[in-house]
Amino acid sequence: MDDHQLLRYSRHLLLDEMGIEAQERLLACSVLVVGAGGLGCPAALYLASAGVGRLLIADADTVDLTNLQRQVLHREAGIGLPKVESARRALAEVNPRVEVVPLQARLEGTALADAVREADVVLDCTDNFATRHAVNRACFAEGVPLVSGSALRFEGQLTVFDPRDPASPCYQCVFPEDQAVEEAQCATMGVFAPLTGMVGTMQAAEALKIAGEFGVPMTGQLLMIDARRMRFERIAVGRSPECGVCGSRAPAR
Repeated sequence: MDDHQLLRYSRHLLLDEMGIEAQERLLACSVLVVGAGGLGCPAALYLASAGVGRLLIADADTVDLTNLQRQVLHREAGIGLPKVESARRALAEVNPRVEVVPLQARLEGTALADAVREADVVLDCTDNFATRHAVNRACFAEGVPLVSGSALRFEGQLTVFDPRDPASPCYQCVFPEDQAVEEAQCATMGVFAPLTGMVGTMQAAEALKIAGEFGVPMTGQLLMIDARRMRFERIAVGRSPECGVCGSRAPAR
């Protein structure tokens, strides 16, 4: 690190669990954020400010007035811009040394696999089950840790799925794709603005711990948030041996 970086990240360097070694790992890592909306915006903001070296942001949408209630990277002047371009411009103001790679697409198939392969950690900041399952499959195929978050109305969820850990479940284990689940999105159901900030920021925290190799990630734990009562419940989630995505892995010894 140069003098500028030593000063900029000095409050990380003062943490015994981080220090120069962890910060240098962050500077050298790549993180993929899938979704530049309510969760992706605060997640990307903290990843960039914390010094992640390369940040890939994928989203096919453009900025709309209704987004601004919670999507904190976007501004009224950016209405109509691709969200990834709006995010790139905002993050350049926060930390110009971070390489931000905008991917204006709904990643799927080969493009999704290629983007996941470039990352050390992936954040699922999307709002639909089809994309969540696709991202999960890609992460487990490529062996890349996945930080999953969701927020709807006043309720949020957060967990980590890590293919490198034989005991870790995957998204399919916890939320089976063939299970009848009503698809609900904030566009029709609403979402409490600060809740998206809470979940997105915690996703960034988990990603930084994984990439920086410090602390204890939430692998195998599901955090459930009730923002209306400000209650948090943490439950253990296990791997399903019959899972079609991760069930072929040998169990932890």
